Amino acid sequence: MTAHDVENSSEEACETAKPTASRHQQRQQKLKEQVDERINAATIDKGLLLVITGNGKGKSTAGFGMVARNVGHGQTAAVAQFIKGSWECGERNLLQSHGVPFAVMATGFTWETQNRELDKSAAEQVWQQAERYLQDPNINLVLLDELTYMITYDYIALERVLAALQNRPAMQHVAITGRACHRALIEMADTVSEVQSIKHAFDAGIRVQKGIDW
Repeated sequence: MTAHDVENSSEEACETAKPTASRHQQRQQKLKEQVDERINAATIDKGLLLVITGNGKGKSTAGFGMVARNVGHGQTAAVAQFIKGSWECGERNLLQSHGVPFAVMATGFTWETQNRELDKSAAEQVWQQAERYLQDPNINLVLLDELTYMITYDYIALERVLAALQNRPAMQHVAITGRACHRALIEMADTVSEVQSIKHAFDAGIRVQKGIDW
């Protein structure tokens, strides 16, 4: 192959690439127009109810991520933590130092307490504080971490939860996490995400890790 052949081959390759680049630009422009149209069509501002449910790891992590995002914007947030025990919690350590109030059930998992009345009483105390959060128009976001279990176990009446959510300040956002979320909450929610479990380190005998799991 001569130098002239190489030059001709390069020119042909460039000519072939040009339509591909053009088609890519056309596709991206069409996509941009579609996205812009959806953005322009969204004109409503309201307090959102978000549910993060499913059997996978990361539900509470996602909820605390929203709290951190609020704090980063100088907004206010509050957390009601159900199920969690009194052990150290990295998110709580960080967020409390930035002025985020916490109400913590602190009795641990039900298989640890093995006392339904104790668990129910502890859940009631935290829920009463959560109700106060849900009545405060100065709180931009309320995280109800693992609330779904309290409804499943019948520690907190579903009707009370629905009423508190329905009557909260109009611009207050609420995030609910936990497995097996009740269908009534899912129907009320504006956004619902389901976290699926594909693999989990614990199933392979790996212990929970500081900074990852707690």
